[in-house]
Amino acid sequence: MKEDSDVLAIACRPMANVSPVTASSVAQQPFPTPSPFSFSVASTGWSSRPSIHYTNLGLRFSVLLFSFVSAISLATPSKKKNQPSSFTAYPELMYCFTVHILAFLYTSFQLFKGICDIAHRGFLISDMISDYMSFILDQLVGYLLISASSVAIPVILQIEKATPLWTAAIISNTMSFVTFLVIGICTLLSGYKLCKRIIW
Repeated sequence: MKEDSDVLAIACRPMANVSPVTASSVAQQPFPTPSPFSFSVASTGWSSRPSIHYTNLGLRFSVLLFSFVSAISLATPSKKKNQPSSFTAYPELMYCFTVHILAFLYTSFQLFKGICDIAHRGFLISDMISDYMSFILDQLVGYLLISASSVAIPVILQIEKATPLWTAAIISNTMSFVTFLVIGICTLLSGYKLCKRIIW
């Protein structure tokens, strides 16, 4: 009987060293509750997208800017006497202006769709349809841009040099070619995303 009481005393000895105040404070300590404001940015979708999407947005913005400059340079040349001050006198320049407007509108849509896709995945169009559409339309816009640059060269040679329209046509044609190069890179990115989707 004495041995049993000794074993019980040894077993209860660690509990005797614990202060009652400490034990009560540990028991009353609440569990941490998550704050509604402590959410991660990764849950919003902005960081869940790879860097290729942000690169694509930057390129699209460049196409938007270059196509706008190409169109506005043709639309607002300064007037000069005895010279046709409007590009509407030349069908080739009218074609170039129309292509630049189409490129501007298409790139505006791509920018809007890209921002919506990053903020809300597949908000407007599903990713698969978007990849196919971008790959096809990027090639079409690129073909229109290079054709516009090609048809504008003979007209530039016909216009008298140092006139406002000649300067505007030079600026427009240069920016059109730069826009074609950038849209070509966008086409490569679209093709990469499409191949990645098909293979994987």
